[in-house]
Amino acid sequence: MKALILAGGGGTRLWPLSTPEKPKQFQKLISDKTMFEEALELVNFLDPKDIFIALNEKHIELIKELAPNISEQNYIIEPALRDTAPCLGYAAAVIEQKHPGEAIATIYADQIIKNKTEFQEKLRIAVEVAEKQGTLNIIEIPAASPNPNYGYVKLKELDQKIGETEVYKLDHFVEKPNEETAKKFIEEGNYLWNTGLYVWKGSTLLEAFRIHQPKTYEILQKIIKNPETCHDLYPTLEKISIDYAIMEKVDPSQVRIIKANLEIVDAGNWEAIYKELAKTPGENITRGPVSLEDCEGCLIYADNQKPLKLIGLKNQVIIDSPTGLLNCSMEEAKNIKKLL
Repeated sequence: MKALILAGGGGTRLWPLSTPEKPKQFQKLISDKTMFEEALELVNFLDPKDIFIALNEKHIELIKELAPNISEQNYIIEPALRDTAPCLGYAAAVIEQKHPGEAIATIYADQIIKNKTEFQEKLRIAVEVAEKQGTLNIIEIPAASPNPNYGYVKLKELDQKIGETEVYKLDHFVEKPNEETAKKFIEEGNYLWNTGLYVWKGSTLLEAFRIHQPKTYEILQKIIKNPETCHDLYPTLEKISIDYAIMEKVDPSQVRIIKANLEIVDAGNWEAIYKELAKTPGENITRGPVSLEDCEGCLIYADNQKPLKLIGLKNQVIIDSPTGLLNCSMEEAKNIKKLL
């Protein structure tokens, strides 16, 4: 199998630490490792030659520093950000050309998975299913709450059990339902959150592109035949997610769902970071030279090498970095994108 780590995202909701020059996947937000390094550890059982990285060319030096054992020949450089469908299609074409028939596992550099053992076990099973059945597979997690910010999959009947792992057929996808609908999904019990952790053979995905996204498929074939055309042709690809472009268009019988308990950390905004780090209600989370008096439920990072002294704050986010200063209420942290 080959692992494909997607490391080209922007992470704008975590400004000012996350910037176009050094987005969140290259930041230490949850632990003493960057999110990219955490993603690499998920596939540390693989030989480095079997790990590919999709990235923006402006981050090449960051990747070299954080992953010195991965050859530049395994870099899949996106000349433009065109969302996940062009990225995954291009990566599948590159890997399929080099390693025909190999299964490819998609891993996000900006998504932290805490249950590493479980993930690696389910990954191997997903690869087995992809190789034997030629299906498009997703490792999914139970929906723990009626969160309207996630996509959902509805399970059909059980396809098979491999050991203790349940592999289901897909009924259909639901992209970010409203809260009332999400509550019904939780009550019904046969819906999972869509993680985007895809496992498929490169040839299987490319065939789906040929059928459902013929224009993109045609351009990808031109790029593979003549890599020098990539800078000119790749930016012309339709900007669209893999869910809309492929997964919601293929026959559900071509999709398998591998159920897992992965403990995925939501690192989408500062409020989510706070909820992950805070061990007790009202705890203050600080980093750097921070002094607090009568403060409660705050997330405060002093990364600008100057002391912060704060009094009487409640439920506030303060991020002071060399690239900017953010101060907002915890509940408004998710809206930072409006300013950017």
